[in-house]
Parts: sequence; structure tokens; C-alpha cells
Amino acid sequence: MKNPVEFVREVRQEAGKITWAGRRETMVTTGMVFIFVTIAAIFFLLVDKIIAVVVQSLLRLI
Repeated sequence: MKNPVEFVREVRQEAGKITWAGRRETMVTTGMVFIFVTIAAIFFLLVDKIIAVVVQSLLRLI
């Protein structure tokens, strides 16, 4: 077991090493996320429509 005071000191030292993303990096990353989410949504919409057409045509055969 470590001394609680030493533990807190080490935690503060490690917290001092944290680097935060800048405004520009945050905006670029957010933009990329929105773009990829849009692409994924369109992809899954198209796949869903194709599967729906295939299933409907199979059900008409029955």
C-alpha cells in the first residue's frame, strides 16, 4: 500500500502531463466524425433498401 499523500502527489504529477487538443484539432476531428457518420448512414440506407427489394421480390414468388 502506498501512502495516500504520495499517491495524491503522483496523481497530480501525472495530471500535469495531460495535453488537451486545441480548438483547430477539435473542430477538424468533429468535422471528420460528422462526415464519416453521414457516409455510414447513406451506406446502410442503401444496403437496407437493396435487402428490402430482394426480400419483397422473394415474398412475391411465394
